[in-house]
Amino acid sequence: MTYLNENYHHPGSSWPSPYSSSPIPTNWPYMPTPWYQGDDSSYRSKEQPLTFVLVHGSWADTSFWAGIASELSKKGHTVYVPEFPGHGADPNKNVTHAMMSKSIADFIISHNLHNVILVAHSFGGTLIQKVAELVPDRLKRLVFLNAFVLKDGGMAADEFPPQVTEQFKQLVASSKNNTLMLPFELFRETFTNLATLDQAKRIYSKASPEPAGPLFEKLDLKKFYSLPIPKSYVHIMEDNVIPFGDPNYGWHPHMSSRLGIFRFLQLHGDHMTTPQYEPKLVADKLYEASRD
Repeated sequence: MTYLNENYHHPGSSWPSPYSSSPIPTNWPYMPTPWYQGDDSSYRSKEQPLTFVLVHGSWADTSFWAGIASELSKKGHTVYVPEFPGHGADPNKNVTHAMMSKSIADFIISHNLHNVILVAHSFGGTLIQKVAELVPDRLKRLVFLNAFVLKDGGMAADEFPPQVTEQFKQLVASSKNNTLMLPFELFRETFTNLATLDQAKRIYSKASPEPAGPLFEKLDLKKFYSLPIPKSYVHIMEDNVIPFGDPNYGWHPHMSSRLGIFRFLQLHGDHMTTPQYEPKLVADKLYEASRD
């Protein structure tokens, strides 16, 4: 995958894409340009062309979406994958939730995007909740791919059992720069539980320390819960990031049900391996979640 902007040259990615891009000026220096796909009438006749903006989660960057973005582009969709502060090429980890969500909203505005399908994975769900408050008139639908849906006044750390949250706090304290990096053993068993060991190691090698501050920020979401924007939840069924079996935690139905009326789809897979190694499967589900 080739990333271009006027301030930063990305050294390349292990997720190649045949789709070229050209620099697009942005008002934040670490924004990559969108994936482009030439017109293909055979695909466009089968699928309703949509505009996707894909928002990644924690311990990830825009390369998380490379395969999925390519699959969506092949089918005639326009796909953008904005990076946000504290991630990707940005060395500054002292960021806030508002900084991150505002940068995504600014990206949508600066590229004059409308009728956007705004998709989030994992922690990105908390970001698109706030982005929806900032640019509601530009959004066609919100799609949560095993993504957090916080209640009004909640924070992402609330969605983990107390013992997990305590472990996170200990890891942050040991970081000395207020970041959170998961040990490989924890990452392998929870984020990549369906992966081979080699696959898990490759995915983990791309992870970087996550700014911890936003994980513990309480969010005012009153406006979000008043918005009439259509919503979808795509549930990855073997995702073990949040432990199974406790009705007080979990992706679905614990968090998904907060959306009220929403379109619901499921697929087999885990939190990180499936999006990376089965991008066509995930892209197909995202389209089903997004079409009229």
